[in-house]
Amino acid sequence: MCEVGIIGAGELGGAVAHLLARRDFARTITLVDESGRVAAGKALDIAQAAPVEGFATQVSGTTDVSAAAGADVIVVAEAVNGGEWQGDAGLALLRRLGASAPRAVIVCAGGEARELVDRGVRELKLSRTRLVGTAPEALAAGVRALVALHVNGSPRDVVLSVLGAPPRHAVVAWEEATIGGFALTGQLDEPTRRRIAGRVPALWPPGPHALAAAAVKAVAAIGGRGRQIVGCFVGPDTASGTRTRATALPVRFDASGIAGVITPALNTSERVALETAMML
Repeated sequence: MCEVGIIGAGELGGAVAHLLARRDFARTITLVDESGRVAAGKALDIAQAAPVEGFATQVSGTTDVSAAAGADVIVVAEAVNGGEWQGDAGLALLRRLGASAPRAVIVCAGGEARELVDRGVRELKLSRTRLVGTAPEALAAGVRALVALHVNGSPRDVVLSVLGAPPRHAVVAWEEATIGGFALTGQLDEPTRRRIAGRVPALWPPGPHALAAAAVKAVAAIGGRGRQIVGCFVGPDTASGTRTRATALPVRFDASGIAGVITPALNTSERVALETAMML
């Protein structure tokens, strides 16, 4: 069982803490927010639900960011009074976390995490395997729901990935998408796929509960409680010498972070769109 720290006790941070606690695979969850006793109050509320919901995870709240230093996974959510961590404030937080918790995997749960992941890898030299943003998984879930509506099926049967730089440069990997184990291209014609792809920007940014579910899916995979592929913002490969940006890509996790980045089969137009998004 892993230890999880959550930075930010706003709606997103509280939702992540509750979902994680209900899954009961974290030993402890530390909710951190510098705004008075908000984090402690939310942690107490979640802890009081334990006898009702039947989980044993220990949940606590504090104003001290250093309390998350011993965590295996640190989820960056949003401050109660400051909103989502981004820009120079977000970069300063990553610098602090990188110094105090160098072995932790940092999961940026917010919808604006692409720039933060990019700057963390490029400017702070954080490992691209230990810093990710999970909002693309929440977006992909929305696309799966749209596909399921069109075929009168269940979103659980739909398997697809959303790549690139959402919202305007999101790339749906239709070539490898399936529903019920069958190729989706055989069940949705090209005009229908284009209409669905055209609706993707309207799904961005995902809401806090979708973002929280995506972050929890990644934490579960890092903690060894799931082997699912998760769509994430992945930092640029600075060692390759190319000047790409953080991009949404499907990844596999292990206890040390990203175990592998998966590049699905793409047709020519999808590949060009992805390469363009990686440069933006």
